[in-house]
Amino acid sequence: MITPLDNLVRTLARLPGLGRRSAERAALALVRRPEDLLDELSAALAAARAQVRCCDLCGGFTTADANPCALCAGAGRDGQRLCVVEEPGDILAIERSGGFRGRYHALLGKLSPARMTGPDELRIQALLDRVAAGGVSEVILALSTDLDGDTTAGYLAERLRARGVRVTRLAFGLPADSGVGYSDPLTLKRALGGRQDVP
Repeated sequence: MITPLDNLVRTLARLPGLGRRSAERAALALVRRPEDLLDELSAALAAARAQVRCCDLCGGFTTADANPCALCAGAGRDGQRLCVVEEPGDILAIERSGGFRGRYHALLGKLSPARMTGPDELRIQALLDRVAAGGVSEVILALSTDLDGDTTAGYLAERLRARGVRVTRLAFGLPADSGVGYSDPLTLKRALGGRQDVP
């Protein structure tokens, strides 16, 4: 028989980044002080379930009463540059960097023949419609550098160039505070290919 504690541990272990031991520690902390943590977590989860949505325009996270999201509706963003990401969480990461002031479009995944994810399962048509509506001069592909990410980038570049927009991709290279000896061969190859003049 599965106890409520076992069920809580198994549910928490399904979250990214939490293994069985971490989930067990989290579950024990929650039930040890339910008035401090468990009640607060339950309320936060219920509020997220009721209110958090994906923005109809960019696919990023927003609330039901703010759709389109603040990044799409806000003035002062460069509407000519559109950054395409795989997941809504990627938008948050780029925003934290402070290096981009344009608009976003989350695909909600990437093309993957192995997972049987094709263009119809992603927000690709919505992207093409946004570009066709006009005003976008550059699409920046901020996609992962694995095989599926490269496949997605190639597919999008072909479709977008046919619509007359400039298509770029994030630069590849060595991470900050890292050395050549710690980098994998693909990262080094891309870093050499994307080398720049020293100012």
